[in-house]
Formats: sequence, C-alpha cells, structure tokens
Amino acid sequence: MTESQAELKSRILKLLREDEEFRYAVAGLLGLEELLARLDKHEKVLEELLREIKSLREEQGKLREDFNRMREDFLKMLERIVKLEEEENSLQREVKRLEASLERLRGDMLYGFSQLSKFAGLTFETFVRDLLTRSLRESGVLPPDKELRSEVVGGEEVDIFCDAPLIVGEVTAHAESEEELYKLLRKAEAAEKALGRPSFNKILVVLTAPRRVAEKLRELSVERDVELILGKVME
Repeated sequence: MTESQAELKSRILKLLREDEEFRYAVAGLLGLEELLARLDKHEKVLEELLREIKSLREEQGKLREDFNRMREDFLKMLERIVKLEEEENSLQREVKRLEASLERLRGDMLYGFSQLSKFAGLTFETFVRDLLTRSLRESGVLPPDKELRSEVVGGEEVDIFCDAPLIVGEVTAHAESEEELYKLLRKAEAAEKALGRPSFNKILVVLTAPRRVAEKLRELSVERDVELILGKVME
C-alpha cells in the first residue's frame, strides 16, 4: 500500500467515525443504511430506557428511605402505646387498691355508725334508711320531698323502698350465704310487676358477713346490677 493510499484510508476511517452524513452515504452504497438507522433508533430507545431505569432506581431509593422513616415512626408509636398501656395498667391497679380501701372504710364506718345508732334507740334498718335517704338526696337521685321507707309491695315486705324513682333494698345485720341477694332480687321483681316499671336501683346492705360470702356477694352484685353496701367482713 502506497503512502497516498494509506493516507486516503486514514481520512476515510476518520470521516466514518466523525461525519454522520458521510457514514450514511457509505452505508447506503453498501446497503447498510437502513440497518444503521435502525441501530441508531434502537440505541436512542436503549438510552431512554436506561434513563428511566436510573430514575426508577432513584425513586425506589427515596421510597425505601420514606419506608424506613415510617417504620421508625411506627416503632416509636408502638413504644408509646406499650408505655401508655403500662401506665394504664398501673393506674387501674391503683384505682382497684383505692376502691378496696374505700370499700373497707365505708364498711368500717357503716359498722361503727350502726353500733352508735343503738345508743340513739334506732334499729339498724332505720339507721340505714335515714343514711341512704340523705345520701341519695345529696346526689340528686331522691327529690327533697321523697324518702326511703319500708313497704309491703306485691306481697313482699321491702326494707328500703321508694316508688319514684323505683328503689328496692334489703337490709340484713348478718349474711351467712348469698341468699340475701336472691331475696332482694325476688322483692325487686315483685315491685316491678306491681308498679309496671323497672327498678332504678337495687340496694343490698349487709352489716357483717364471712369473707367467703362477702366475695360471692360482690361477684353476684356486679352480675345482677345490685349496689352492695357491705360492712365488716369476718375472717
């Protein structure tokens, strides 16, 4: 190959690399123009796909970051919920402790006042009616012109009674079993049938009871919607 041929070849190769129009002209002469055009088009499509893939990866990275932040926030929220549940459980335990203390205090007071009432010439039943009448008036349950009294209603002798609102109560100095509660329920049912309306309140007052009976009365009073006023629990 002569020097002039080598130079021409070098120039042609350079033009093929740098001059697109020349390259297509040569390709056309060789029957490759259409093929090169398709390849160029495919290359552009490929570049666009690569850009989209890059964009999707970037978006995926952002989504992963957002997900991680949300996960951290969710875990923090769970920690707060667990803490709140622990605090709530602690408060519930404290409330139960205070309720138990209050119940014991109320029972001790009831027992003590019942002993004092003897010196005033009052029966335990009368003392309880007077005490509950004042309490229910102060709470707004009983109007000022109403008071609790004993009454025979529906063939049953009721220790604590008011017709409006309908209040039915049973008073006993000592309970050896839960029968006192069932007795109250029977009297309440008789009063409801006689007056044609449901009881507003059912009250069972027990001055003393063995611990086993007291626990059973507490359980049943919750189940049967009875207000239980319990005095001294005997061991």
